[in-house]
Amino acid sequence: MPFSIFSDTHFMKEALKEAQKAFEADEVPIGAVIICNNQIIARACNLTERLTDVTAHAEMQAFTAASNYLGSKFLDECTLYVTVEPCVMCAGAAYWTRIGKIVYGAKDEKKGYTKIKGTLLHPKTEVVQGVLEKECSDMMTRYFIQKRE
Repeated sequence: MPFSIFSDTHFMKEALKEAQKAFEADEVPIGAVIICNNQIIARACNLTERLTDVTAHAEMQAFTAASNYLGSKFLDECTLYVTVEPCVMCAGAAYWTRIGKIVYGAKDEKKGYTKIKGTLLHPKTEVVQGVLEKECSDMMTRYFIQKRE
């Protein structure tokens, strides 16, 4: 992976901006950005309600946008920043993209891919967890509290 002039915190803040868009659209507030060569090449948030599509997770939208931008199905030189740990579906898609690195904020204790025994990610994918964890977790908590009111 090339050296980044920006920190993981910088790009996670960008993913949080995407999560805020989802929150405001009454979607589960998960946001994602994909970077390549220190540049954001894809931004996405959950669109499952708007598109009536259970596969329209932020990560899936970001993978599609990044692949279109690069003209390649492989994202091995890219990093995915996502506010919440990817689910099994998104981890499987990450495997097929060969994403170079995944950085996520909050763990998903119920539906996160780490709940599955064994690895779902490509063996060369680096993972960093817990970046801006509190901010990412707090947004999810606020969303679900609001849904229960």
